[in-house]
Amino acid sequence: MHRRPALLLALVIVSGAACERLTPEQQLVHEAAEALGGLQPVVTAQAIVLEGTGRQFNLGQDMRPGLAEQTFTVSAFARALDLTAPRMRTTLTRTPNFAYYQGPQAQTQVQGIDGDVGYSVNASGVATRTSATVAAELRIERLHHPLVLLQLALDSDASLLPAPLADERARDGERAILMHTNAGPITLVFDGEKRPIRIESPGTHPNLGDVVLTTTYSDYAESDDLLLPTRMTTRVDDFTTGDYRVTSHIRQPDNLAAPAEALAAAVPGPPVVNVTTEALAPGVWFLAGQSHHSVAVAFEDRLVLIEAPHSEARARAVLAKARELRPGTPVTHLVLSHHHFDHSAGLRAAIAGDLTVITQTGNADFVSAMAARPFTRAPDALARGPQPVRVESVDDTRTISDRTRSLVLHHVAGNPHSDTLLMAYLPKERLLIEVDAFSPGGSYHPYAANLLAHVERLKLAVDRVVPLHGEVVPWAELVAAARPSSR
Repeated sequence: MHRRPALLLALVIVSGAACERLTPEQQLVHEAAEALGGLQPVVTAQAIVLEGTGRQFNLGQDMRPGLAEQTFTVSAFARALDLTAPRMRTTLTRTPNFAYYQGPQAQTQVQGIDGDVGYSVNASGVATRTSATVAAELRIERLHHPLVLLQLALDSDASLLPAPLADERARDGERAILMHTNAGPITLVFDGEKRPIRIESPGTHPNLGDVVLTTTYSDYAESDDLLLPTRMTTRVDDFTTGDYRVTSHIRQPDNLAAPAEALAAAVPGPPVVNVTTEALAPGVWFLAGQSHHSVAVAFEDRLVLIEAPHSEARARAVLAKARELRPGTPVTHLVLSHHHFDHSAGLRAAIAGDLTVITQTGNADFVSAMAARPFTRAPDALARGPQPVRVESVDDTRTISDRTRSLVLHHVAGNPHSDTLLMAYLPKERLLIEVDAFSPGGSYHPYAANLLAHVERLKLAVDRVVPLHGEVVPWAELVAAARPSSR
């Protein structure tokens, strides 16, 4: 459906000369084009460039589940869309407005799509090809612009269907059409003045399962013979992810072809899951091998797993490895350190494995909500084999013990990374197990002082820190990170 504008205009003129043969949906699209400045400027536009500023929200990574208070200031946002071919490039610079493990400096991100080739460009200018999943997401993102969709809808081959709206939306004069595109179904919603105000498409998310991706457009203003929106807000289900103020120009941007190294690269396959095992003490194992780690702790009649992070595949591999450590001994509990999506991505896999989840009280409702999410578009282990969710909450502290050992869980209250963070302590082994509050390596540790204060308040005797990012290190390294002036 990526026809040259001249042919597209010819098709529009023919259909416009016979309006009585237009379906209601086609008529709505024609009226929308007129509302934005006319059929001719809409269909002859070959590219559009959006430039502005805004903010992004920290989806799944805020201080508590459900919050949307942490933001990044987007000091520069630029998106170029080729309207004659499926190409798009987005460049943005953002700075966190909260304690962030990479520090407060600005970060520039570049991502694009060229046909089936998705790519990103790092700070050194090196381009890499994205996975097929990310490329598909970028193709959908490109369609989330009114001009792109109107041009597709005006094509004589377009399949347009009426889309239902909630009663209150219909009463406000909104109308909607459903289009089937080569990137999937997509819904375009118009206000009472026939201006496109919302674009919706179904999607999937590794933590949230079935989601609706929504881009809302408002505050239309004249630009280059067209009426174009100056505000763009993005959402994943009910979670706002971005809000931008932009100016738009109908002009040809720089070359939007994918960089040569991305075009030449093969499509990356799924990440290889590698689980290594290190015995930290008799009956205590460090399950590492990638960026996110876990710890298995053996009791007389069961194993307790601390953390099932990163992905469903990682969590399932970690569970399998834990079961190999003590054949015949069941893994009965998962200690979830906090709700952040990179650390709860394996939550549903653990529930599917019949594990009881232990987490800080502030995460309990989150665990139940994640277990209840629909996963019909990309069924995971829990969708394929439903299990009841069992959650045990920790307010301030909880001890799991038998005659072999004790495992003590403490709430790391007031930590600037998460309000609902747990750390684990093995008193006999003098091991502190924690994540995100301190990650060895690097020079910026904004959360370590709070962790150290809790350990000192509780008078815990610690020889080694077991971080679930990074390598096991002596206690002195945490002290030095929390008190850099003492080095």
